[in-house]
Amino acid sequence: MAAPIEIDVWQGGIAELEVDALVVGATESLFMNAGAAASIARHGGAEIERAAVEQGPIAPGTAIATTAGSLAAAYVIHAVAVGHDRRADPEQLRSGVRSALAFVAPLQLRRVAFSLLGTEHGAFDPSEAAEVLVATLYDAATEPLESVVIATGNVAETRAVAAVLAAHRAGIR
Repeated sequence: MAAPIEIDVWQGGIAELEVDALVVGATESLFMNAGAAASIARHGGAEIERAAVEQGPIAPGTAIATTAGSLAAAYVIHAVAVGHDRRADPEQLRSGVRSALAFVAPLQLRRVAFSLLGTEHGAFDPSEAAEVLVATLYDAATEPLESVVIATGNVAETRAVAAVLAAHRAGIR
């Protein structure tokens, strides 16, 4: 059974958040050169990308964890939600989120921030990505996770996540 968690949306740079772990979209090769991952590498240091690349390549729908360099978070979880083919596959996105959540218990993560996985290269539109992410978080979250912040990069993403969260809270989805 999934643990009851609080999910909120926040518009801004995920690297700024003070949580236990940051979850960002990754490519199979684990180089951090786009979107939220690039921001984390810039703010947290090159050692994050080095640690990730050493564990790769990995398959779509999987995730790895590294330390977070000089960031406030202790860990960065690199989830491959979209493969090199950049095809929007909801099951692959769902698997990437579940793979990231698999680190919650072993790393004792209580507060986690997710970037809006699947939107990095335009594979998913923000509404589609938000629906899969939020549904999977509610379905697959485990203890000790208490709260999740979904960090968005712009107003359109923020609105999409907020609408999906409102629908889930109202029991519409």
